Amino acid sequence: MKSPKPQSLRGEHLVLSVEKVAHGGHFIARHEGQVFFVRHAIPGERVEVEVTSAGSSFLRADVVKAILPSPDRVSPPCSYSHPGGCGGCDFQHISLDRQRQLKSEVIKEQFSRLAKMDIDVEVEEVGESLHWRTRNSCATSDKGEIGFYASRSHDVVPVKDCLIAASSMKFAELAQRKWPARSRVEISVSSKRDRSIAIAPAGRGSKARLTDGPQILTEVVGGHEIEVSQRSFWQSHELAPEILTEAVQDYVLTGDHLLDLYGGVGLFTAALLDRVGAEGRIDLIESSPSASADAKRNFTHSPNVTVYMGDVLRELGRIERADVVLLDPPREGAGKETLLAISQLQPRSILYVACDPAALARDTAYLGEMDYEMVSLRAFDLFPMTHHVECLARFEPSQR
Repeated sequence: MKSPKPQSLRGEHLVLSVEKVAHGGHFIARHEGQVFFVRHAIPGERVEVEVTSAGSSFLRADVVKAILPSPDRVSPPCSYSHPGGCGGCDFQHISLDRQRQLKSEVIKEQFSRLAKMDIDVEVEEVGESLHWRTRNSCATSDKGEIGFYASRSHDVVPVKDCLIAASSMKFAELAQRKWPARSRVEISVSSKRDRSIAIAPAGRGSKARLTDGPQILTEVVGGHEIEVSQRSFWQSHELAPEILTEAVQDYVLTGDHLLDLYGGVGLFTAALLDRVGAEGRIDLIESSPSASADAKRNFTHSPNVTVYMGDVLRELGRIERADVVLLDPPREGAGKETLLAISQLQPRSILYVACDPAALARDTAYLGEMDYEMVSLRAFDLFPMTHHVECLARFEPSQR
């Protein structure tokens, strides 16, 4: 019997058996030769789904009812976390222990598929599962209500509160305001509990204009004050700066020449400046004009820190050698050319911070071709209730 065309199934209700988690916050199921990416499911469940869209070789669906629910299924703490609701969180319907286990499985699968490596890694619990997010990018409806987009949609779901937002953001208070219609609202809070708000048109790439609070927030990490402008990147989990900087401390020695690539405003540079000491030096490379300007200001009085503003691959041409290279690239990863340039500096260690396990696994394979092997891997649950996970991989020259 010939399988129906994917497009013809849109809106249909089907009963599926959920197989496994997939990268991206959905789960795999199959029916009559068709592959389904299902949201709000858990592996092992028997579920009724509604088909929501179709791709060229797969269909997407949302769970309508768990016919045989997993013992790990829980009631979402947020009333907006449901099919057709807010698309910000993927896993609120899953127990916290199982969330971390699923993320471990995703990391393992990506390394098996892209790096041809069989690994096991435990995703480490980090703080509370709610009220952790210090940076929120929201959307507003045609009526000026603040909220978030539904999954894979431009439809805004207005919300009266966001339970993963940091308490100091006071999101419930902001939800009572009238906002400019069809806009993007960027909200940031600092470790000092200051709050800034910037608003931009909803279109992609539009620049936000500060409307409330200071243009520059001050973050305190490990006793160091770091200035962060509204347009500059900062880790979203309130505990992430301390956890990530502590995780890299032991791999940097007094007198080292450290490269801090994609260094942003200087989180890792500030944390490791005391480690390298007056005998060492740090070169920070960052492509964002805002973040690099912040970094230059943050290290004005640090003569052994040099900040380069520009493309990482291009600016690496200025560097002849390094003892340790630390990189925290964007979600797409560093890529083969940049990693080749890093390997040619012959560092003792490469410390790679990654928010996408697929990009990390791909880049691990590239580094293997360059005779650098992964000697340790840690994963941190710095995005609870979502499918995202942060990793720290350490590479050293191969002993082959």
